[in-house]
Amino acid sequence: MFHIIPPDSHFDFMKKRKIWISLSILAIVLSFYGLFTKGLNYGIDFTGGAEVKVHVPQTWNTGTLRETLEKGGLTGLKILQLGSAQDSEYMIRAQEEGKDLNQVVDQMKKSLSSTLQPNEFEIKSADIVGPSAGGLLRKNGLLAAFYALLAILLYVAIRFDFRYAPGAVVALFHDAVVVIGVFIVFQIEFDLTVLAAILALIGYSNNDTIIVFDRIRETLKLNPGKTIEDVVNESVNQTLGRTIMTSICTFVSVAALYLFGGHVLQPFSFALMTGIIVGCYSSVFIASSLVIVIAHYREDQAKSGKGKKRREVKLSPEAHIGI
Repeated sequence: MFHIIPPDSHFDFMKKRKIWISLSILAIVLSFYGLFTKGLNYGIDFTGGAEVKVHVPQTWNTGTLRETLEKGGLTGLKILQLGSAQDSEYMIRAQEEGKDLNQVVDQMKKSLSSTLQPNEFEIKSADIVGPSAGGLLRKNGLLAAFYALLAILLYVAIRFDFRYAPGAVVALFHDAVVVIGVFIVFQIEFDLTVLAAILALIGYSNNDTIIVFDRIRETLKLNPGKTIEDVVNESVNQTLGRTIMTSICTFVSVAALYLFGGHVLQPFSFALMTGIIVGCYSSVFIASSLVIVIAHYREDQAKSGKGKKRREVKLSPEAHIGI
């Protein structure tokens, strides 16, 4: 049988756990620094702008329409096709600072008139998306992420043991913040679809972490005399092939969406691709490492005042709640 990772592999992932944790802390700090200094490139969903519905010839598509409008000087466009291709109707969202609705509509008409005759296109409706609504969306998005992390914290604490829960939540928080940091660095447009992608990544990454945790619990039951470092290393090695294979398959699917899904879906798919890579890393190096850190902390707390040097730490399998 073909194996990406040999079943008898013994990579010592946890030996350098302090380095991995330090790198992740640095990435989180830099992401927050970029957020407060450079900031996100918010899309029209969060900043407001013009929303115009147009009808163009059936021979046109979103690419042709975008190219024509950008030649006319319109920027920050998001174009959505409405109905079927035969309807040939599009919703155009333009992020134009310092211009009112009439100016944006006039500029669209001028751009379309440079290629089409007046009877070949029609502005069917026009509206303004206010920035106040964007502020509410940002607030609700942060609340949604917070509640998702809180629910996962409770789930992992009940499903396994409370000492596992912080590692899972910190890893998910790490994934979300690092993805946002990548968007800050490259100034990719951050809109509602990207926010949806980050919320989806919280669930996706948690699934992989749960697989690793489940194997740690099984290994503890079979080898109660092993140290927590050996147990975690063995469990990560056993699930490594599954983690890599699942991540590659998912990444290829999302990459196809990025390449062929059009301009509107590119920020969404880019967030997923970045999150898949970061989530794979955090499941192996962050969530598992924090299980060891918390186990040692609890052991030190139990031994405080006894003056005994810590030699090894065991995570009792009897403490876990079964499925």
